[in-house]
Amino acid sequence: MKRFKIPESVLVVVHTPQLEVLLIERADHPGFWQSVTGAKDFLDEPLLKTAQRETREETGLTGAPAQWRDWAVSNVYEIYPVWRHRYAPGVTRNTEHVFSLCVPRDACIALNPREHTAWQWLPWREAADACFSPSNAEAVLLLPRFSG
Repeated sequence: MKRFKIPESVLVVVHTPQLEVLLIERADHPGFWQSVTGAKDFLDEPLLKTAQRETREETGLTGAPAQWRDWAVSNVYEIYPVWRHRYAPGVTRNTEHVFSLCVPRDACIALNPREHTAWQWLPWREAADACFSPSNAEAVLLLPRFSG
């Protein structure tokens, strides 16, 4: 039996104290730059655990508890048609919860090559411009408000 993705996810803005943002390029869509994203593995998985798991899986980064911030911001958006087959029939919208992780710029990034092929640090405004997803760009633009 096919296991469908849960339409509740996290977006993690990984950044430095100087507000440089880590963007990663999708392996399945070259040129699509984004922050860490990912869905819950099970319905009652705590959102912070989802954020920590996805960040570790996609970048190798972990972070101490004081480095994590739950922004208490969520976005509901239409799932891109190209990815709707991953969800149960009729599911067209996803709720995305925003978190951040502050790390030093020299943190060791270890991408999962099945998911992402490249990474870069960009100043927050440039990072917002480079994001393919509008909700990701909006989250990056909010970074100065939530980084302090």
